[in-house]
Formats: sequence, structure tokens, C-alpha cells
Amino acid sequence: MLLNEKETQAIKDLQTQEQTCKEKYKQYSEKAKDPVLKNLFSKLEQKEQEHYDSLGQVLSGTVPCVDCNDTDGRDYAPKATYADSMTSEDKTHDCFLATDCIGTEKLVSGEYNNHVFNFADSDVRKLLADIQVEEQNHAEMLYKYKTVNKMQ
Repeated sequence: MLLNEKETQAIKDLQTQEQTCKEKYKQYSEKAKDPVLKNLFSKLEQKEQEHYDSLGQVLSGTVPCVDCNDTDGRDYAPKATYADSMTSEDKTHDCFLATDCIGTEKLVSGEYNNHVFNFADSDVRKLLADIQVEEQNHAEMLYKYKTVNKMQ
């Protein structure tokens, strides 16, 4: 499979987004106070690396197979760390990190939505749609973390 110039640039742009997300999750994993959130950030960092690698395969001329049936968001059920009435500096800090990442996931998901129809190859479109769903699931997981911890 050969990509045209527009397709190549779109994949490189998406790789830049994935690299930024990966670095953000790494940094936020180190900054988070709650071990549950640290673990979530580490898991999401790994997923962003997988996305980056998949895009790299496309640039190399192969498209990885995807199942488009990701259930990570639906199945994620974190346990609360912060008590219902607890208002602490750590909780406020972790809420900020999670909220910031939800916003990032929304933006990245939108980038996939904007780029998906730039591609003639249906397998590439399927890959990008799959990654978009996974980005939406990342936001859902972060939202569930905030909800269970009664974060605004």
C-alpha cells in the first residue's frame, strides 16, 4: 500500500498527537497522588504507544488488523480512593489531571474524525476509526474515575 502526500502528512500529524498523549500520560502518572489514577495513566500511556506504533506500520506500508470492538471504557470500574466528602489538595490535584486528559482525548478523537475520510484504503479508515473509539474509551475511563471519586 502506498500513501499519497496528503495521507502521509495526516498519519504523521496523528503520530504527533499520539506522542504528545503518551508523554502527557507518562508525566501525569508520575504526578498523580492516587495509585489508582497513576495506574490508569500508565495503562493509557501504553495504549497511546500502541496507537503510535500502528500509525508507524501504516507509514511503512502495512495496516495492522483491528477488531473495532473495544470495551475498555464500558468495562472499566475503578474503586474510589477519595472519600465522598473528602476535599483535599491531593484530590483537587488529581481531579485537574484527569479533567485535563479528558479534554485532550476529546481533541485527539476529533482529529481522527477529521482525518478518517482522507484515506482511500478502507483498512486504514478502519484502523483510524478503531483508534478513535479507543480514544473515546480513554475519556470514558477518566470520567468514570472522576465520578467514582466524586470529583467535579
